[in-house]
Amino acid sequence: MQQFLRTQLQRHADRLGELDFLLSREDIMADMQQMRTLAREHAEVSAVAGRWARWQQREADLAAAEELLADPDMAELAHEEIAAAQAELITLEDELQRLLLPRDPDDERNAFVEIRAGTGGDESALFAGDLARMYTRHAANAGWRVEIMSAHEAELGGYKEVVLRIEGERAYGRLRFESGGHRVQRVPVTETQGRIHTSACTVAVMPEPDATRAITLNPADLRIDTFRASGAGGQHINKTDSAVRVVHLPTGIVAECQDGRSQHANKAKALAVLQARLEDKERSEREAREAATRRGLVGSGDRSDRIRTYNFPQGRLTDHRINLTLYKLLAIMEGDLDEVLDALQHAREAELLAELETGA
Repeated sequence: MQQFLRTQLQRHADRLGELDFLLSREDIMADMQQMRTLAREHAEVSAVAGRWARWQQREADLAAAEELLADPDMAELAHEEIAAAQAELITLEDELQRLLLPRDPDDERNAFVEIRAGTGGDESALFAGDLARMYTRHAANAGWRVEIMSAHEAELGGYKEVVLRIEGERAYGRLRFESGGHRVQRVPVTETQGRIHTSACTVAVMPEPDATRAITLNPADLRIDTFRASGAGGQHINKTDSAVRVVHLPTGIVAECQDGRSQHANKAKALAVLQARLEDKERSEREAREAATRRGLVGSGDRSDRIRTYNFPQGRLTDHRINLTLYKLLAIMEGDLDEVLDALQHAREAELLAELETGA
């Protein structure tokens, strides 16, 4: 194991002792906010320290087994122990490297998934609907909850634009690399001569703003419009101006919500989406500045990036950022995204590990 990794791990072990002491103090226990913060850090640090202690134990076991090789009566048993210890040490080192990777606190948040039809007209809108269904199915498989915040349906089906709120454990961290351009190649239902068309949609995945932090939007920067919602909802939805559209005047960014019957609730949801979009804009600009000096393996998430192609005639999905090709497109469109999301996460971890070693 490299020295820089040993140093980092020992720091975690030392920090665990400090946290144990802090969490035993009465003044800390009386402060619930600080208590929660320290308890969260304790859980993360103890996970690292526990695996580090196991690595040290297996390293000692390996050294002891190697000493037994000189004893003919113990040599066979020693060889077995050496093989087992070496295999576990490799696994433990990989786990420890991943545990030391910097964490983005936003990864734990719920997510807004915004899907917009792009080039391709009606077929693009239909594909936007397919993507919304794919993410909804995946969310159901993951035990997440999905809520449609706003939707602009197209005449022939699908969406011109739809915003989903996905609530669940690590929803944003899991879906964050879905941001970008999604291209589809297939024969549209409107095509009478069987020709394959290429269409595209853009997806933006944004973390939901922290619910414990007040929305920081300046009321003077906002224009708030109310209107009658369209779509499902029966007679009520056509009789009241319950839908809300919020425009951020300095940037021109717009958010709206027409999901609920309450204008107040829709306004709160629209403001949350607007806050998320503004934070996402700031994050994208920051990442663009960083990308000027460092090229990201998984890509910047720029909405203009073509990140993925869905080829229906071949049953093929290709993620261009990591050169991943899978011939299970129908299953993926039914929400079986784990293999794709795992590969993207592993690619990001490999990049972070390389940075960690370079900066050591």
